[in-house]
Amino acid sequence: MSKKTPSTSIKLALAAAMAGLALGAQAATLELQLGHTQPVNSPYDLTSHKFAEIVAQKSNGDIKVNVFPQSQLGGEVKMIQAARLGSLDMVITAQAVLGPTIKEYMIFDTPYLFDDIEQANKVLAGPVGRKYLDMLPKYGLVGLDFLYAIERDIASTKPIKNAKDFEGLKLRVMQAPGYVKTYEMLGSQPTPMAYNEVYLAMQQGVVDGGDFSPESVTLDKFTEVADYFNLTKTQYLPALLVYSKKKWDALPPETQKLLQDASAETMTHAAGFYKQTYDQAMAELKQSGMTIIDSDRADIKKAVVDVKTELFKSIPDGQKLYDEIQAAK
Repeated sequence: MSKKTPSTSIKLALAAAMAGLALGAQAATLELQLGHTQPVNSPYDLTSHKFAEIVAQKSNGDIKVNVFPQSQLGGEVKMIQAARLGSLDMVITAQAVLGPTIKEYMIFDTPYLFDDIEQANKVLAGPVGRKYLDMLPKYGLVGLDFLYAIERDIASTKPIKNAKDFEGLKLRVMQAPGYVKTYEMLGSQPTPMAYNEVYLAMQQGVVDGGDFSPESVTLDKFTEVADYFNLTKTQYLPALLVYSKKKWDALPPETQKLLQDASAETMTHAAGFYKQTYDQAMAELKQSGMTIIDSDRADIKKAVVDVKTELFKSIPDGQKLYDEIQAAK
């Protein structure tokens, strides 16, 4: 005896019901846009996707974070502006980009502010870091967390063994007051230039090098135009995850809490992602044929000791903020 099959009308009714359920699920899903400037598989990108994964898990798939790497949504300045206007949800950004707007953030431009990455991460994860995140709402942003500190070194066509070797070098550095003052005090010529122009400028000899993190040298192929990677460790650049305040204020409290919890959980992985890519980058730099120079950092630090005196003039309560960081180490 054959099994009965549903009538055509029942089939149509079931199909319509399923379509309605699918449409309802789609309408209930919140999609968020997260932009950053680093390439795929960079520390920013790995952190972004881990955050997206945790948000999806915590929301049972009701919230989706779309990640846009490698400046697809613009540079950091443009994305920060978009977030402040409410046209972009989230950005991973370097602290130095916020300095011109939030003067207190320039304290992190101070050369040799931290002894190493671990110390920097400890301070950023504590009350001092929270103090700086709490400054953001006044400027149209919500600070979810600091990710980690990024080591800044020099990739160049000439070796830098000590402070004297900086003299006369044309270096592309981050256009942040503390960075510019640091390299001016070392006798080099800080040269303003868009990041995407640096490769050709080094290739043509327009600049002798620039300040980089190790993974940016390998990911962006600067191994092809630089002969030396100089471990100056001049600054440790904090990276942070920020949310548009306009967008944040429109979220229900339970969604805000979910995103805050997801960010906190993501941060337990973020420093590990950076270390993983850092170690891999250092190995690749050696394999590329570049000469790795362990620069005399004590000599360089001594040469730039007066930078903070100049820098603090532009920072509200600069000396106090500096002392707080020293006390938190």
